[in-house]
Amino acid sequence: MIRVVVVEEMGLLRTALCAALSSEEDIEVVAEVTEVTELPAVLRRHRPDVVLVDLAPDAPHPVEAVAEITGAVPDTAVLAMGRRWSRRVVGELLDAGVRGLVGKDASLEALVGAVRELAAGGRVIDAAAAVTALRPTSSPLTRREVEVLRVAAEGLPLKEIARRLYLAHGTVRNHLSAIMRKTGARNRMEAVWRARRDGWM
Repeated sequence: MIRVVVVEEMGLLRTALCAALSSEEDIEVVAEVTEVTELPAVLRRHRPDVVLVDLAPDAPHPVEAVAEITGAVPDTAVLAMGRRWSRRVVGELLDAGVRGLVGKDASLEALVGAVRELAAGGRVIDAAAAVTALRPTSSPLTRREVEVLRVAAEGLPLKEIARRLYLAHGTVRNHLSAIMRKTGARNRMEAVWRARRDGWM
């Protein structure tokens, strides 16, 4: 039997994943977890063959989460799910020890096949993740917005950013508002993280 741990914070999706995998004759879901922080103890107790984890690339620390898993149980294969992947995140996840990447729109057949392939010692990167990772992402930020964001990454107040770049206080504020809108970030540090993740700065 292939022993699987499922990590998914959304209850409905977690239940569906567990039910679908458990319906396969050669797969047993030995545990389900809502957060990556709960994993180390669960992994040491169950020693699964595969951990299926929704790393939610919009969360700030997907790579650290994988490193924790591979550090706790090096022989366990990590299969990460996500809606979209940037080239940088895919590279960092693979470096951290992920053996498989699947999109959330993958079919059940593809997901089950990936679990079996990883349990057999193989690797799986679905076509959508591979194409996304290899395609350069065009930046929505202007050159001036990138300059503002670079200085903002130092944690400086608005006045200091304006002084450093020889800009008016209101101009910097407008640039930062545009940056938040374009990156979909809630604050400056999240905007910095997203821009770095997607290779925009």
